[in-house]
Amino acid sequence: MKAGTNMMIAGKIVYVFVLLILTMVMRLAGNSSSVLVMTVGNSSVLTCPVKGNLTMLTWRITPTAGGLCTLVYRVDKNATHRTTCSDNIDWTFRAGLPPALEIQQVGIAQEGNYTCEMVSTEGNFHISHYLTVLAPPRLSLSCDEQGSPVCEAVAGKPPAQLSWVPEGSSTAEEKCHDNGTVTVLSKFTACSTNVTNVTICMVSHPAGNWSQSIACCPSEKISTNVFLYACIITCILIIITLLAVIYYFKLHSDRPCHKTKPPDIAPIHSQQDDTMEVEPYTTYVQKENVIYNSMSDLTVGQNLPQDLCSGT
Repeated sequence: MKAGTNMMIAGKIVYVFVLLILTMVMRLAGNSSSVLVMTVGNSSVLTCPVKGNLTMLTWRITPTAGGLCTLVYRVDKNATHRTTCSDNIDWTFRAGLPPALEIQQVGIAQEGNYTCEMVSTEGNFHISHYLTVLAPPRLSLSCDEQGSPVCEAVAGKPPAQLSWVPEGSSTAEEKCHDNGTVTVLSKFTACSTNVTNVTICMVSHPAGNWSQSIACCPSEKISTNVFLYACIITCILIIITLLAVIYYFKLHSDRPCHKTKPPDIAPIHSQQDDTMEVEPYTTYVQKENVIYNSMSDLTVGQNLPQDLCSGT
């Protein structure tokens, strides 16, 4: 009796173990993963292959940036439920087929992991997809101030690859944006007058390939700039020269003036002037003679003897 009980217990253990192994095998057989690639602006429908009679279907979306999004469909109630999902993601129902997940005008924000979980009469299954979103760059080709062609692949995901025809030296740089896109700028520097002036920029990207051509080497803008620079330099030199001349004259005008002494001019004497100058002198001499004679007579009179004076 005890032996029979032990056999029954052992049989149940083996049965449970086999069921566990079968469940694991079925889940492994039903589980799969894949990579989906979509381009910005396109639409797509994701389906789950259902085995047996479907009971419940759930999509779990985990974007690379943002929160978890879930969409649930219950067959018994024919009802759907969704949480924190963007407006461009929703169910789509088709006649005779289980509901599928539709993504309209996919954007970079929808990139991430998409997992479909199915509950049916044959067990539980799930399929995972990783959605990769490609953003084709905007091609821009122009000439810079030095007359060199500049090619720019704006906001591409992943970064674009740029090349030139004809081949030559070039410099490239990348600028990353917050939304995950990258702008690539390449400048073609090998300009030569021995080859054609037309250069072609070629863009390679998983979303497509593009090319544009431009002719800007040698550039007419360079000649215009050289002429402009020459005019500016000439005007500056003229202004400097004028300022120097003004400063020179101002410096010399501030010095004291040395006037030249006029030459002595001999006065012109007329005969009348000589006569006018001589007459005062003659009058003066005559007056002096009269005074002298008077004084002489007086002196003589005082010195003579008295008898002489009376006889006189």
